[in-house]
Amino acid sequence: MTRSKISVLAVLAIAAVAVLVGFTTTRASHTAAAASVSGPAGALALQNNFVSVVHNVLPSVVQIETSSGLGSGIIFDNKGDIVTNDHVVGNATSFKVTTSSKAQAPLAGKLVGTFPEDDLAVIKVPSGGLKAATFADSSKLNVGDLAIAIGNPLGLTSSVTEGIVSALNRSEQEDTGVELTNTIQTSAAINPGNSGGALVDIYGRVIGIPTLAATDSELGTTASGIGFAIPSNVVKDIASQIIKYGHVVDSHRPYLGVQISDTNGTSGVYVSTVTPGGPADKAGIKVGNVITALNGSATPNSSVLTTVEANLKPGQKVKVKIVREDGTATTLSLTIGTYPGSTPAG
Repeated sequence: MTRSKISVLAVLAIAAVAVLVGFTTTRASHTAAAASVSGPAGALALQNNFVSVVHNVLPSVVQIETSSGLGSGIIFDNKGDIVTNDHVVGNATSFKVTTSSKAQAPLAGKLVGTFPEDDLAVIKVPSGGLKAATFADSSKLNVGDLAIAIGNPLGLTSSVTEGIVSALNRSEQEDTGVELTNTIQTSAAINPGNSGGALVDIYGRVIGIPTLAATDSELGTTASGIGFAIPSNVVKDIASQIIKYGHVVDSHRPYLGVQISDTNGTSGVYVSTVTPGGPADKAGIKVGNVITALNGSATPNSSVLTTVEANLKPGQKVKVKIVREDGTATTLSLTIGTYPGSTPAG
C-alpha cells in the first residue's frame, strides 16, 4: 500500500447523480408516513450535534487556490493567519483564498513560511471578519472517537464526511520521502482537495489536518476509509513558530544526520551522506557504512529505519549497529539530535 497526497491538481468536472428512493403511491400516504417518523432521542441528539459542529466549523475552513490547483486551509488566529499543508502551497507565494460563505471576493494570501518536514505551511490574508478555529489537545484522543473531515475535495467547497479515529501514532511516508510521525488514521473519507482542511471532534475542535489518503498499490485507486491527518498539537507548535519567526526554530523531530538508501537485499541501509558535525558523524558513522540496527530494532531497509527513527526523542542515547566497508561489524553509541529548523520564506 502506498500513500498519496490529496491536493487537487486540476479543476475537475463533477457530474451529479440524483437517486430517488422510498416513494409512496399517493401524496396522502406519503404525508401520513412522514408525520409518523421518529427516532431514538439519543440518535436525534447526535445528529443535531453533527449539524451544530459543521455550522460552527465551516466559517473557519477556507479554499486555497494556486496556479497549479486547489486545497484547503484552517483559519489559525484572528490576525489572518491560515495553516495548511506544504504540498498545497507548493512553490507558490501568493494565493486566492475563498471563505465558506463566499460573501466576499477571494482574499489575496501571501506566504508566511513552510516546514516541509511536517508538510505544514502558513499563509496570511487580511484579517477582517474571519473566524479562527479552536484546536484540541490531540494527545488526549482515543481510538473510536468520532471524527469529522471538512474541506474542499474535488473543488466541492465546504464538503463534510464523518468517521472515527481508527488508529493513533502512525508513521506514514509521503511520496517526497518525508516521514510524517504520529499521524492520526481516520475512517472519515479523505479525497483530493481535503489537504490542509480540518479534522474535528464532536465538540467542533480541530484534532488534525487531513494530509494523506491510502492508495491500493495494485489497483492504483484510493483505499476507502483509510486517511491520515497531522495531529493538532504538531500543527499548533509548528504554525506558531512560523508565525512568530517566519520559520521553524525547533522542530522537536529526531535527527540522525545521514542520507540513506536501500541496499540490493535486506542486509541493512546504506549511508550515502553524513552531515558534518551531526549526530551520526559524532558517533563515528561514515559514508559507505551499512546500518543494520537502531536502538535494538533491525533496519533491513530505509523505510523501517525511518520509522524507528521517528519514534525516538532528541537527546536520547541509542546503539547503532553498522557494517564497515571492509565487512567488519561494530556497535556505536549515538545521541539523537533535533532536526534543524527551516529557513525564512523568501
